[in-house]
Amino acid sequence: MNKMLVGIFMLISMLNAHAQELSAYKIYNAKGEEVDFGEMVHDLQKSKVILLGEQHNNPICHWLQVEVTKAVYEKDSSLVLGAEMFEADNQLVIDEYLAGWIKSSHLEKESKIWPNYDTDYKPLMDFAKSQNLSFIATNVPRRYASLVSYRGVEVLEELSDEAKSNMVPLPFDFDPEAPGYKELLEMDFGHGHTTGGGHSHDEELGPINMVKAQALKDATMAHFITQNFGDAKHFIHYQGDFHSSNYGGIYWYLKHTDKKLKVATVSMVEASDLDWEGGYLGRADFVVVIPSGMTKTH
Repeated sequence: MNKMLVGIFMLISMLNAHAQELSAYKIYNAKGEEVDFGEMVHDLQKSKVILLGEQHNNPICHWLQVEVTKAVYEKDSSLVLGAEMFEADNQLVIDEYLAGWIKSSHLEKESKIWPNYDTDYKPLMDFAKSQNLSFIATNVPRRYASLVSYRGVEVLEELSDEAKSNMVPLPFDFDPEAPGYKELLEMDFGHGHTTGGGHSHDEELGPINMVKAQALKDATMAHFITQNFGDAKHFIHYQGDFHSSNYGGIYWYLKHTDKKLKVATVSMVEASDLDWEGGYLGRADFVVVIPSGMTKTH
């Protein structure tokens, strides 16, 4: 009998060890201390803006975004949502869908939704609809970012006032030393890209233009976040991790505009080992580490 009990105990121990090996994620605070989901949400709610940096095709990221949103909503029913995945010139279509004027099929046909919308972003949009929340399309229309990448940021001044209403007010500040941009320039981001003339001068401008196109996106997203606080205690924003990691991108522009604004960041990363790594230090207020072998959504 004792041998049987020992065997059962050993089996349970093995199963527990195996379950730990299959953890879907681990959460760490900025100090590298492992915390649970509830602790993270409790701390996130101390900030006005919550930036959730995702890996676009990772299902755990999108599941956690929904769960964080639901948890914050329980404490703040006036919550406002916003996302990189929707461009500012589609705000009217989104508002009409949320108000019940048009069907989901109309929203999907008439706005530039991402290929993984159904699995990854529709749950967030539909949660906003079911709870009567605002959902803000914060990103600059991609055609304008593309324009900057090959003709330079100065060309934006030539656009119509209607076009300019879909981006951060011009001119906007750009700091090549800001987190993220400096690293891109050091990697010669956009190498070989030209403004179209094919001359050496254009080739030199290519990388900086590409980085400024990224900055236009970040500055625009920060702008529409601050413009749509309303009376809400919290604004949750969903974006690719690059746009907020290392306290750059959207975070940098939000704090550049208002140093007193409380902004919290979550960086979701993929790794073969879920343990804390020194490279995560300074990356975000919370780092969610997800197995790199996780099934992808697209």
